[in-house]
Amino acid sequence: MKRAVLASSILFVTALLILASISSNVKAENENYKIDWVNHTVELTYNGYVLVNDTIQITGQASAEAALLKNFRIGFPYKYAPYVVRCVAYDSSNVFPVKLNVPLGGRIGFYGVDVDFKQGLNISDGTTHVFTVIFVLSNELLEEVADGNYNLKFPAYPSLTKPADICNASISLPANAKYISGTVEGLRYSKQGLPVFAYSEALGNLTFSLQDAEQIQLADVENMEREITISGTYEITGADFYQVWNKAARKMDSFRVILPLNASDVQAYDQFGRKMAQPTSAGGNWYKITFTLPVKAGEHVKFRVTYKLPKENYIEQKDSKSFNLNFPLFKNLNYYVNRSSVAFILPEGAKIVKLENVSAGESYTVSRDVFQERITINSYDVMSLDGFSVGIAYEYSPLWLSFRPTLWMWALAVVGCVVAVVWKRSKAPVTVSVPTVALRLSSKSIRSFVDAYEEKRKITSEMKSLETRVRKGRIPRRRYKVRRKTLETRLNTLSRSISRLKEEMRSAGGKYAGLMRQLEVAETELSEVETAIRSIKARHRRGELSLEAYRRLLADYERRKDKAETTIDGILLRLREEIR
Repeated sequence: MKRAVLASSILFVTALLILASISSNVKAENENYKIDWVNHTVELTYNGYVLVNDTIQITGQASAEAALLKNFRIGFPYKYAPYVVRCVAYDSSNVFPVKLNVPLGGRIGFYGVDVDFKQGLNISDGTTHVFTVIFVLSNELLEEVADGNYNLKFPAYPSLTKPADICNASISLPANAKYISGTVEGLRYSKQGLPVFAYSEALGNLTFSLQDAEQIQLADVENMEREITISGTYEITGADFYQVWNKAARKMDSFRVILPLNASDVQAYDQFGRKMAQPTSAGGNWYKITFTLPVKAGEHVKFRVTYKLPKENYIEQKDSKSFNLNFPLFKNLNYYVNRSSVAFILPEGAKIVKLENVSAGESYTVSRDVFQERITINSYDVMSLDGFSVGIAYEYSPLWLSFRPTLWMWALAVVGCVVAVVWKRSKAPVTVSVPTVALRLSSKSIRSFVDAYEEKRKITSEMKSLETRVRKGRIPRRRYKVRRKTLETRLNTLSRSISRLKEEMRSAGGKYAGLMRQLEVAETELSEVETAIRSIKARHRRGELSLEAYRRLLADYERRKDKAETTIDGILLRLREEIR
């Protein structure tokens, strides 16, 4: 009994001390500064990501001995936590480190972000500071509820640990979008005296309509790779490779891409190098890429866009051998990119003298072949805010233009001499070996294999999409179980049929046996990579992998996965050509 009373007393005293500490801290904070105003802007990117921009002005009210503000906390209801992709904080002269998912004033139910002002902000009496915090939220908050009608969930107000005198808010939608209804009265609204820890006010919901449904495309740009090649005559050509996942409920038949300024001769190709429809201008340096076949919900498409650029806009010649390349990256980018790489390939014989602003990318490498140098910049979670210009100073002599022709002439001369000597000395007749011809399979067997394999891939993709939908609560679990059982039954049947047809092709020998060996290697690689991706995702969730290590491993596995899938696509295409 005495022990219980003693324990209760200790807990009671501890609670009182904690409350006293919190009260004193809050009081001290309230005396340090006040929030004059917050400009809260919600913007949609082309691929449906939500950018929440909070620009804040604070006025110092501290005494001389406590005139530095070390950090600032801001957030929103925890309901939006699963959708946070990235956060950036900055002012007119600095970019500040941020710490994600921190307690917001000791309150539960909020997702907080801690902005670290490093050396601190001077908040002496009357001093003002303006800074910005930008949150990137995933496109899962945007849903197409009907043809051309969308529903957007968003933080209507920021959640702060201090009251704000006024909060001016606005929602930036695509041109010609029309407000229908929502928890806010329109696309512009404000609130006098925004209270601390705003919760119910911050749970925003908005329905709007679009006349042109192509102004928004719910999709994930998983990968964007750009190659800028400079020839010896200073001609600049570009090639952009995209991998895009369709996250809309409907089919996706086109996607808009942004190219460097003044691009010309724009062409589009699918992942097998086949030419697609001519890209059409969508205003400015935007181009609409129309796919040969529509992309179903939950599936992805890979394509390549090539173009030419005027040298006058990007290359400056200092003297006969010195050149400067100035190239902007990610500026005016109106879609969110998960992973990006940009490679600059200099002319043969060119030598890099100086790099400027390259470190603005997440990482970069300089690789050197025998005669050529290449700079590759790798970035993750890219948006327009990450825009910067790459400066490359290099030396190049025009004499290198004659290098290849001269090399070929010498090579032809040597080969001619060798052929002449061999022809002169040859006495015995040449024996010609006849290649073994593989047994020819029937067109019906090849067609059955390709159709079955493609249907198996579609079912596998549908099962993954089904898992995602049930995890997000978009379909009832009972319906999910019935549909999954149906798909598994069909998948087992197809697997048996594919195994039988594989054996038939191996028995035929020749190129068919070789294709089956390549297919098995690619399938094994794909299976190992998918297992590894699941493993690193689980380790990252448990905190065993840092974000940087997780991204690096994920990028490596995704590249291996893309290579394996491309190999499988190529094998199926070759077999399709056999039956035409």
